[in-house]
Amino acid sequence: MIDQPPVSPRGPATLISVVVPLYNEEENLDDLYGRLTTTLSATGQPYEIVLVDDGARDATPMLIDRLSNRDPRIIALHLSRNFGHQPAVSAGLDHARGDIIVVIDGDLQDPPELIPSLIEKWRQGFEVVYAVRRRREEAWPKRLGYFVFYRLLNAISDMEIPLDSGDFCLMDRKVVTVLNHLPERMRFIRGLRSFVGFRQIGLEYDRPPRGAGSPKYTFRRLLGLAIDGLISFSGRPLRLATYLGMAAVGVASALLIWIFHDAFAYGKSPAGWASTAVIVLFMGSVQLLSLGIIGEYIRLIFLEVKGRPTYIVRDDPPGAQVDPTRERDHP
Repeated sequence: MIDQPPVSPRGPATLISVVVPLYNEEENLDDLYGRLTTTLSATGQPYEIVLVDDGARDATPMLIDRLSNRDPRIIALHLSRNFGHQPAVSAGLDHARGDIIVVIDGDLQDPPELIPSLIEKWRQGFEVVYAVRRRREEAWPKRLGYFVFYRLLNAISDMEIPLDSGDFCLMDRKVVTVLNHLPERMRFIRGLRSFVGFRQIGLEYDRPPRGAGSPKYTFRRLLGLAIDGLISFSGRPLRLATYLGMAAVGVASALLIWIFHDAFAYGKSPAGWASTAVIVLFMGSVQLLSLGIIGEYIRLIFLEVKGRPTYIVRDDPPGAQVDPTRERDHP
């Protein structure tokens, strides 16, 4: 994403919305609430905090309701089951009412104290301010996995997606309005954020470790998110299947020429079972990999064509002017 110069400074915001997707974060919720309210109160602006219960199985839903009953600035949003992180973020964006909307994770790895810096960039004229992870306090295998994923995504994506930027960001209301009306149901927020454009800029920060508890994104979930992101924003894997097929044809043709050369020039019979087994395994591997790549695209088409809602809200918050199942008309 190329940073564009701001156009004009903005006046004070009328309402700040903070969207927090939560899944089994009972150990962090009180600390998160305290840090958010302290930070947001210091801005001197009105605010709301949208706490999205993504089908949590611990005390998180009860704690969310307790906070919303005690503090009218808390909007409690309960999904009917665990839909996943990206649908939970989408639910929060649909229900947020602010002039600027901040998306932040509930595990305290996205420091709430960075929000005033995001707002300052917005006041300078930028409509999207995304946080860029300069350093991570995590185990090296996970850091390596993220490093490889973001660079692979940026290398093969059909658009430029900022390196090392997650969902932690601030977006202007008009950006969120466009995001909410995009027709995708399998949503990869950081990719869609890049797709819509507008004036964007990154803000570097050091990402701390989790506040408490165990990570809710298992390796399987992270791998699934990575595959969905790669498939949703690039057609190059399909080209890879074509290139693998062409490479296999080239290898097979070279082996065929070698066999005929040995047979006619030296009178040798073809090599034994080992070379035959290698060829068969190679061709089978190419075919299975190609089928897997095509299958991922068919899966995405299958899920989109069915038209099921991205999420379902169990109890819609009072006064929410939004279709809770995202079954609205798209432009």
